[in-house]
Amino acid sequence: METGCGQKQPQALTSNGLAQTPPMGWNSWNTFQDRLSDILIQQDADAMVTNGMRDAGYQYINLDDGWALPDRVNGHIQADPLKFPQGIKAVADYLHARGFKFGIYADRGAKTCLGKCPGSYGHETTDAVDFASWGVDYIKYDNCHAGFLSNQEADYQRMGNAIAATGRPMVYSICAWEFKNWMPSLGNLWRTTWDITNQWGSVISIIDLNEPLAPYAGPGHWNDPDMLVVGCSYTPNLQAGRVFDLVSELVGGEGLSDNECQAHFSLWAMMAAPLIAGNDVRTMPDSIRKILLNKEVIAVDQDPLGKQCVEAWKDLTGLYVYSKELRGKNTRAVALMNRTVNQEVITVQWKDIGLPEGKAKVRDLWKHADVGVYTNNYTSPVPPHGVVLLLVTAN
Repeated sequence: METGCGQKQPQALTSNGLAQTPPMGWNSWNTFQDRLSDILIQQDADAMVTNGMRDAGYQYINLDDGWALPDRVNGHIQADPLKFPQGIKAVADYLHARGFKFGIYADRGAKTCLGKCPGSYGHETTDAVDFASWGVDYIKYDNCHAGFLSNQEADYQRMGNAIAATGRPMVYSICAWEFKNWMPSLGNLWRTTWDITNQWGSVISIIDLNEPLAPYAGPGHWNDPDMLVVGCSYTPNLQAGRVFDLVSELVGGEGLSDNECQAHFSLWAMMAAPLIAGNDVRTMPDSIRKILLNKEVIAVDQDPLGKQCVEAWKDLTGLYVYSKELRGKNTRAVALMNRTVNQEVITVQWKDIGLPEGKAKVRDLWKHADVGVYTNNYTSPVPPHGVVLLLVTAN
């Protein structure tokens, strides 16, 4: 081993100056799992240029689990030559040449979560140096197959120290599935929940777990409620020999309606969450493209003040109001959320969202329209499993 299991050198990784707004990009897992190749990544990058995602801010293209050979070669993780015959640096070079940044997946344990690839436990320095030499810009560091008697915080600290020591700017994404109070000092972002699935109930449960953590979010350090499943749909398991169907278990088989996708995207933007898409960007329908490329909603997520929304009001039937403070005097993004199966009417009171009573301008960010000036409150119908997303500015 390169470092002792318990070694810890306190260091604020969030001082690296990265991720001053929540990272945006695309990750391979939710659609392709370990069915990866250099051609696939090239196709996705080219599609994201053509469909406008790159120019809308989706800058990271991230490989997830399954890119490496099962065993180290001379102490180093090696890319699977059948998937990446020219190696990982060639992938990074391709992406950098097209204006993207490149992310990679690693794990704090002996094996990655699929159990097919080497983890970084005891090899943190070697792996961080290799990642830097390949041109990696973002590391998602998972939490499976932990070393015997290892300490989670110490493991994440060691990799954080190793990343910092390379001198290459690399966003550090802690993927440990549950918030711990040491995470904001170590990572640029940290998973606050278990894996999202492509189901409405999963989206709702994650919102409820992530929203109370708003005080921890800010420039350079973000709560991560997991990747987007906007536009993802069930894909049969094409690879034989799985112990269980990872697609069904981790991604879900039901899929979200367009209303639900819009609500999902809205609340991730309100929560200042990383916007990491996971759908097949090569073939997405126009309805999904319009959701992922809504620049007004993206601007809510990317607001430089870096505030995460808070729950401002709710009732017992499943109606909610969320408020997010934005840069500028008396400016709020407001989500009216209807979790029920029927259309409902929701009213937001200015006093509930921290605005002075009196007149305020209201804009609907999904309709891309100013809806008027209102006194003290605004009322709107909200579709079932849907959200009305507003920009409210008081005088």
